[in-house]
Amino acid sequence: MRSVTYSMGVSLDGYIVGPDGGFDWTAPDEEIFRFVTDEIRAVGVHLLGRRLYETMLYWETADQDPSLDASLLEWAALWKQLPRVVFSTTLQAVQGNARLAAGGLAEEIERWRAEPGEGDIAIGGAALAAEVAALGLIDEYRPRVYPVLVGGGIPFFPRRERRVELELVETRTFISRVVSLRYRVVR
Repeated sequence: MRSVTYSMGVSLDGYIVGPDGGFDWTAPDEEIFRFVTDEIRAVGVHLLGRRLYETMLYWETADQDPSLDASLLEWAALWKQLPRVVFSTTLQAVQGNARLAAGGLAEEIERWRAEPGEGDIAIGGAALAAEVAALGLIDEYRPRVYPVLVGGGIPFFPRRERRVELELVETRTFISRVVSLRYRVVR
């Protein structure tokens, strides 16, 4: 069965975006970019909210940018071919290999888990991840912790009223002092 994963860059104090809306501190160096590219190869479908979808629209036409190097072109190709499901109450249409969600989160996740095929079900965006977590459907949390304190903003981990036990599966420290953590939810 496909795993539901939530992976993003996060400050040491737990935020994916700072209080000013900035996330420039998560700009990946070459080593982290290779890691994230390898991570996206293991994804079978990406579920995302409207804000992240709009942020990622750049990659729909990035392959036309002559200034991109081979690694960025590779990322663009992987992203464009990846099936994406967008959860939005305001968008009327989406581009590329994306479609608007036809049902709720639980139904969409169960549909992808039931389909034959490989690859994780990746959750993108803190608000959407909070909804999936509230349903108890996240199997793995994969924060990449950056050595910075931003003091507030949008939290990586949803605020919950119940305890969730996690098992550390993997850690990796990059030259840039960023630490990738992979935790599996203990059920």
